[in-house]
Amino acid sequence: MKKVEYVIETKKNPIKRKIIITVLIIVLLVSILLLTKFVMQKVNGNSENIAKDGNIQNSISNEVVEEKRDISIERNINVLDIKNILNENTKNVETKSLVVDEMDLDYKTIYRENPNLAQGMIKTVQEGLDGAQQVIVVKTYSGNEYIGEERVTSRVTKGTVDKIVEIGTGKDTYSYTAQVGDTVYVTPETLTLRKLNNTKSEKVCTLKKNTAVQIVEIKGEWLRVKADKYVGYAQSNCFEGREKDNTPFNIEPGKEYTKEELLKSLDKNMDLNKPSGFTLDQFKKVLSGNPADTKHVIEDNAKYFYYAEKQYNINGIYLASMAIHEGGWGKSRIAQDKKNLFGYGAYDRNPYGGSYSFDTYAEGIDLVARVLVKHYINKKGTKIFDGQTATGKYYNGPNLKGVNTRYASDKNWANAIFKWMTYLYNRL
Repeated sequence: MKKVEYVIETKKNPIKRKIIITVLIIVLLVSILLLTKFVMQKVNGNSENIAKDGNIQNSISNEVVEEKRDISIERNINVLDIKNILNENTKNVETKSLVVDEMDLDYKTIYRENPNLAQGMIKTVQEGLDGAQQVIVVKTYSGNEYIGEERVTSRVTKGTVDKIVEIGTGKDTYSYTAQVGDTVYVTPETLTLRKLNNTKSEKVCTLKKNTAVQIVEIKGEWLRVKADKYVGYAQSNCFEGREKDNTPFNIEPGKEYTKEELLKSLDKNMDLNKPSGFTLDQFKKVLSGNPADTKHVIEDNAKYFYYAEKQYNINGIYLASMAIHEGGWGKSRIAQDKKNLFGYGAYDRNPYGGSYSFDTYAEGIDLVARVLVKHYINKKGTKIFDGQTATGKYYNGPNLKGVNTRYASDKNWANAIFKWMTYLYNRL
């Protein structure tokens, strides 16, 4: 990532600057008056002494007195420590820096319901690929303290490829633990096998939908598979297992935890880069029937918080709590007009104008989940979704306090989010 930074504006506290100028003017005027008085007294004193008796000794004595008076004046001036005043006030200087960044342009995820798939099943039919963009950002500092930043403009330098995911709405639920040696089938129309478990790794070959492959190795969310003479990596959600009658099923295991087990994990300092462990039905239960959700926005999109958790390794209840807090249960203007439950992209100076617009609430939920995982809740270099590694750009710890440091200017933000998390966990 290329970064160029320029200081473009310095803005001092106007009130304190006026105080400094006033003090300096007063000191200057007092100095001039005292100096004038000193000169006049010295001239008058010398004239009188010479006129009376020419007594040089008296003139010398007067000069000594005036010299002492001059020292006294200088000491009085030094009581006002101008240097210290200036140093103290420069701590409050606001500096704005213009930064030009080459950044990833996050792809969009489009969800499609498929009644022929078991409920809760996720099937990727098109892989998503990030693009690139040149972004101009203005960052604000008070002294050395970071205050915030605002995106001025951006220019796309490489387009994205949307991720398309089918989600099961069928009555049945299947779960299965993948094993080395099993045969699974390609679900996207075309699927790229790669040399390493990374979306940017070298291409080995391209497979067509329904191609049967054999699992050679399981590496997290990636499978190393063999197709004829080719061996390469692809993400596990790009494959499905099949029963003898060709009924598809998930290749990930599923376990349902009790309310007591889930409540034990609830803690203000809990790691947010770990799944909540809620099932799809549990997500629907806690996010449905809430009196404050008068427009049913959260209820109607409950499943997308679950799918974000399953795909990106983030606590989906935390994600839902953010949406509730930031979007006012979907009733805020940004949530209603832009389908943006998080106010994502909004800045204090122009919240509505800066916030992103999405075609569906699901798109916004999916994107914000990926942004949090990539930049906020994982250390730099941590392996995350799509074979990528986290940038850790805004990482200050994987908990609420850590996210609060750079995500929200409100210092009470973490407490507000935890309040909603506690509320939802207790609705099980």
